Amino acid sequence: MADYTTLRMGGPAGRIVAATSADEIIRAVRAADEPILVLAGGSNVVIGDAGFPGTVVLVRSGGLRVLSQDAESVTVRVEAGEPWDDLVATTVRNGWAGLECLSGIPGSTGATPIQNVGAYGQEVAETITGVEVYDRLDGTRRTVPAADCGFAYRGSIFKYQDRWVVLSVDFRLSRSPLSGPVRYAELARALGVEVGDQVPLADARAAVLRLRAGKGMVLDATDPDTRSVGSFFTNPVLDQATYALLRERAAELGEPPAWPGSDGMVKVSAAWLIDKAGFAKGHPGPGGVAISGKHTLALTNRSGTAHTGDLLTLANTIRDEVHDRFGVTLHPEPVLVNCAL
Repeated sequence: MADYTTLRMGGPAGRIVAATSADEIIRAVRAADEPILVLAGGSNVVIGDAGFPGTVVLVRSGGLRVLSQDAESVTVRVEAGEPWDDLVATTVRNGWAGLECLSGIPGSTGATPIQNVGAYGQEVAETITGVEVYDRLDGTRRTVPAADCGFAYRGSIFKYQDRWVVLSVDFRLSRSPLSGPVRYAELARALGVEVGDQVPLADARAAVLRLRAGKGMVLDATDPDTRSVGSFFTNPVLDQATYALLRERAAELGEPPAWPGSDGMVKVSAAWLIDKAGFAKGHPGPGGVAISGKHTLALTNRSGTAHTGDLLTLANTIRDEVHDRFGVTLHPEPVLVNCAL
């Protein structure tokens, strides 16, 4: 399975079937013996060294069509296998605002609602109106409205389960030559504007691509730092008591970067925690894995020949040290298949 993941890791599959349309995806899933793994871009998955013993359905559908439009907005339906960054480039080119800050993210469109993909102040939950799925429980094909998708920080009802297979995603985007208000301070600095300002869509996309490339977060066959799943850990969301404990333990290190959340919760920087726990950029692990030389949150197959077990050993070491040092538990962002932390 290494050939089908951005980590370039993972043992063999029992069987691999490619599906190029929603109908083919459904037929492949119905026909396959258990277990089944539905895989598209492979950019947010870690597959164990033993591989996957069942059928892997490769989602290779593609395309976009306009469902409706008016003077202010356009609603589009995008097939699950459409490469995500190709979609973002199309929306920017057409003057449709809402996805521009999600430029450069690898993977497929169908994966974005599963994880509620977000970056630089945007999340797909803000523009998704519905997700078309095949329900393996009752054998039906239907659209789940956005309100029923259970979108949360890097999560949804579709994550960590195999009931629903995403077939397509509907997005409502603004017809505007300008981005939404820039919410992320790092992006605002890169654009030379203030937080809350709007910029041409192409400028926002270009700035995001530059920032992501500088962190090894844009796929590049010549750059070993991009053999990763992007951010390996999510930013922890803490209650006030746990946040107070963190601040106490980190007092001599300075204030942990944090952002207020709902219901009094606080989101803190996982990258800061990892760095302050003693794991700098480029920190080596066993077997040729390492923390990215560009971004502390990315764990990489630096050698190109490392095993999943090596990666998980490094991840466990980081998680345990962060917990011992700060009392905060880090959780993996990618889906772990036939392996565990």
